Amino acid sequence: MTVLPSQPRIEPGLLSRALEVAGRLANDAADVITATAGRGASPADTDSPFDWVTDTGRTLERHTRRVLADEFPGVPVFGEEFDSAPDAGTTVAEQLTARGSSARYRWSVDPVDGTANYVAGLPWCAYSLAMLDEHGPVVGVVADPYRSQIYAAARDRGMRANGSPVRLADRQDTRAGIVCTELTRSGPWPGIDRFISNAAAAQVGVRLLGSPALAITQVALGHAMAAVLDAYEEWDVAGALSLAAESGAAVLDRRGEPSPLPAGGLLVAAPAVAGEVLDWWRQATG
Repeated sequence: MTVLPSQPRIEPGLLSRALEVAGRLANDAADVITATAGRGASPADTDSPFDWVTDTGRTLERHTRRVLADEFPGVPVFGEEFDSAPDAGTTVAEQLTARGSSARYRWSVDPVDGTANYVAGLPWCAYSLAMLDEHGPVVGVVADPYRSQIYAAARDRGMRANGSPVRLADRQDTRAGIVCTELTRSGPWPGIDRFISNAAAAQVGVRLLGSPALAITQVALGHAMAAVLDAYEEWDVAGALSLAAESGAAVLDRRGEPSPLPAGGLLVAAPAVAGEVLDWWRQATG
């Protein structure tokens, strides 16, 4: 398996300021989510319950945009609630090109990742924010409100959980492990049943918990050995991919090639088991 090329270093002062501001926003969001989850939240009518929008999500995204506009003027912000691409398959990078933007950096935010869980009061949703450049995530934060955890990472600075360093201890065996995946906006992705069967044959459990950001974060923390996502938007995964890369996890695209921000399907895994999980995925999707 090829190694991800080294990415350009970012000016240390910018990294520190981006981490500080992102962490502050994550703490703000965690307080709001825990105070309002499951308490009469009313999602707007949408085509799919897997793509709900709530007033909380809009409010948190507006707050994020205001703060980032003040702290990082001229840096575009893309988010779950106000930037859904009208054309299927349009990436944030493509949207930037279409807008004629020459900005070196951009922010991507998902104010409530796991909205259906949030509405139901199930304790599994997150706030996710990332600063990116053309090479992928530069800074990423994921707030896990129900566990009172703020996970943060910056390029070449490692990952931290509430300020404590996190480094993935590589596992050599898949047996009795957990793999996370998620539904798409339209429901199960093609081949998910075969993927689950492939994993079960290797004595591995598959879990669908309802938050792409937290699914990837579980790999970075070493709780799950892998996460496979078949479809997503940049803001769903960018913050957590920063955590995964800085913790030492393998981040691969659908072909099995290392990529800091895969498009069209991704695998995040403990490096020693990534190849085996990739085989289950490939066999399932044909």
